[in-house]
Amino acid sequence: MKKVIAIYRAEKFSPNSVEKDKAIMDAVCSRLQAKGHETTAVKEEQLGECGHADMILTMGRLSSTLNFLEEQQRLGTTVINSPEGVRACARANIDSVMRSNGIPVAPLTGNSGYWIKRGDEAAQSKDDVVFAADETERDNKIAVFAARGITQIVVTAHVKGDLVKFYGVRDTDFFRTYYPGDDGVSKFGDERVNGKPAHYEFDTAHLKADAEKAASLINIDIYGGDCIVREDGSYAIIDFNDWPSFSRCREEAAEAMAEIICKKM
Repeated sequence: MKKVIAIYRAEKFSPNSVEKDKAIMDAVCSRLQAKGHETTAVKEEQLGECGHADMILTMGRLSSTLNFLEEQQRLGTTVINSPEGVRACARANIDSVMRSNGIPVAPLTGNSGYWIKRGDEAAQSKDDVVFAADETERDNKIAVFAARGITQIVVTAHVKGDLVKFYGVRDTDFFRTYYPGDDGVSKFGDERVNGKPAHYEFDTAHLKADAEKAASLINIDIYGGDCIVREDGSYAIIDFNDWPSFSRCREEAAEAMAEIICKKM
């Protein structure tokens, strides 16, 4: 039997998704308990109370949490997702990593509008990811970010096509894709800019390979993201996240996570 500590994500990093984020961690813990392991779940604001563990599962993103987890790693504890991987998921960094390693991402210029996104941390509100119809509006919205004290931003051209969400667990067969435009489930409603999906054909295996490559480059095991599939079947990854909620595929995702966690233990 191993002792496992599970860390829930601070609510400010789960806009409109607090219960969904909690649910995937609970689903993983229930499977580990069924395999005979002891699990304790804590909020990341309560880390000082958790004690020693053989394995730490974390959705945490606070700097204090990541510092704590780095110290636990130095003491020999296995941590999933790795704190260095979570830090590397900061939008400005992951965009740069994918761009410099040949992973298809959104172009920097175009004639269909622009997206301005907070680059230092994951989005915490609708104001952290905004659309601009043209260059003038783009520049005005960049100024609004600066006025909020956010100087690290990512600006990319809008890509026309189907918005597709993907979810994966590295080094397993688990990889799923969904069209949020089909079920209407959304954090901020930004999917409306791309409209109803046309379901253009694309190579899911190629997308999985690119997503796994990104996950490997930053050393993260449990990931998700968004891409735009163009009419010709090409795609651009526009977002890549550490441990999303997997709400569309929670139960089968939890099985895959429990599998890889047990292997690492």
